[in-house]
Amino acid sequence: MTDIREFIRAASGKEAKATLAVRGGRLVNVVSEEIYQADIAIYGERIIAVGDISDHIGPDTKIVDATGKYLAPGMIDGHLHVECSKLSLTSFAKAVVPLGTTSIVSGLDQIIVVGGPDAAREFLDEAKQTPLKVFWGAPCKTPYTMPRSTVGHYFGPEDHLATHHWPECVGIWETVREFIQEEDADVLKALEIAETSRLPVLGCCPMTRGARLNGYMQSGVRADHESYTPEEMLEKLRAGMHVVVRESSISHFLNDNLRIVTEMGVKALRRISFCTDDVVASDILSRGHLDNMVRMAIAMGISPMAAIQMATINGAEALRIDHKVGSISPGRIADILIVDDLRNFGVEAVIANGAVAARNGRMAVELTPPARSEALLKSVRVKPVTADEIAVPYAGSGDTADVLAIAVTPEKIFVRTRRDVKLPVRGGKVLADLDQNVQYVTVVERYGKTQNRPVAFTSGFNLKTGAIASSTAPDDNNIICIGANPEDMTVAINHLIANNGGQVVVKDGKVIEFLHLPIGGIVSDIDPQEMAALETRLDDAARALGCDLPWPFMYMFVLQITAIPDYAITDLGVVDCVNLEVISPLLPEAAHRPGRSRRSKGIIVRLDEVQ
Repeated sequence: MTDIREFIRAASGKEAKATLAVRGGRLVNVVSEEIYQADIAIYGERIIAVGDISDHIGPDTKIVDATGKYLAPGMIDGHLHVECSKLSLTSFAKAVVPLGTTSIVSGLDQIIVVGGPDAAREFLDEAKQTPLKVFWGAPCKTPYTMPRSTVGHYFGPEDHLATHHWPECVGIWETVREFIQEEDADVLKALEIAETSRLPVLGCCPMTRGARLNGYMQSGVRADHESYTPEEMLEKLRAGMHVVVRESSISHFLNDNLRIVTEMGVKALRRISFCTDDVVASDILSRGHLDNMVRMAIAMGISPMAAIQMATINGAEALRIDHKVGSISPGRIADILIVDDLRNFGVEAVIANGAVAARNGRMAVELTPPARSEALLKSVRVKPVTADEIAVPYAGSGDTADVLAIAVTPEKIFVRTRRDVKLPVRGGKVLADLDQNVQYVTVVERYGKTQNRPVAFTSGFNLKTGAIASSTAPDDNNIICIGANPEDMTVAINHLIANNGGQVVVKDGKVIEFLHLPIGGIVSDIDPQEMAALETRLDDAARALGCDLPWPFMYMFVLQITAIPDYAITDLGVVDCVNLEVISPLLPEAAHRPGRSRRSKGIIVRLDEVQ
């Protein structure tokens, strides 16, 4: 790290000259909201001068010619579960840095549930070897499931005490409203520690309005990325929040959320920023990342300046990191985008940390992933399953049983409803019925703590044969598997166990497609292009089994998220997400119905509020 004295002396022009200079471009000043001709002098990783930089040019200064181009700040993703891309941080940097994303804010919660703070530390150290900066939010607690499922590490108050001093730590991450509503002792303690550490609270409160919002605001939450309607977003903005617009691979909210600007007359645009939350390689390569969000906002009628602010300075101010990133200003890290024109927002070159990192959509530097610890490469610690274990026992009489199936629909990936079905019984076991579009689903605890592996039923995947399975499945990353028969499910699950994780498609006892995710069982070092190709092959293979959902593996792995209505399945069993309790898939044990209201993340809301 360069001594601050060097920067002071270089900026004053007394000693060292600029190591890099960008000349001839038009500066997009997101602070003053001006666009004007200006050159930029950089020393090491910092900007030392903007405007007339002639005194800073020396014989060894490298010159970047930006004549006729625009100079915008590097973009900041304000909330991202980077591990859900299935790309390591090295590989993720290869995907997004050429598109202009130079900083992300992530809780690294998915690798934390696998390996704890040590695993997060490995990832943060890895990021330092790339042009991509990771600002880390310490998770309010892990996992986010209620009742609490089994994970490799439970992040709690002691971890907050041990990590808030980390230089990357910028706040308390994903403070989900159910924990505040239920007055979770660990989360409330984490907030007390955050107050002492002077860290902001970063929220997660979908469908929270009125009295519920008033109660949630007592947590001190500063920013939230979960607004399902523009009316909800406006209410949060009026309540003092920084609101973060989400446009992920599977949740498309930008066009609707930004109606608060284009239709509802909101003028406080500096309180609105961008995030992608969960993105996959195939989507990044086809649509883009934050650059895509800028273009989408401009297409809606928002000015290029405001759209760029939403991707840069607004997020930096919301997270209190604007003294480091978010603008092209002296003293800030030199993250600069050279852009063709502001409406098209095509990023032609990227300077990150004071060096040219990408040109014309490709990395300009070689990135090599680090060696991985043994703990992360051997994180699946469970014995293989047998076909006999994949069964729902039935002690009743008759040749059919009344069963609750967790139903999914292609229209809404984040809605799982109840479907009551009669299923055949043979030999004391309830069988799936493919003619009724009912398949088996199981979650296998993979950390070797409980050996839990409950079995239930799901509807909507339309598998006619075979099985699909994944060891990357937020929020706990246990192995989830859906199948037409126990035999193929056994092959799928055991293949993931033997290979320390991944995603797999099995048919007739044979592995048809496999994506290896050896790092914590959830990410890989393969390049984004290869990841995108494998994602496509996996989904195509699942569709060949009969699945007609748009994202087969994503629809499967979100079944473990208990914050999503109305039912989920974890290693504890089927979870009623309204009453936050584990229930039997057999009726009448599960005969209570949630009715027309549900409890999402601990709050009672009406379904018509979100439909």
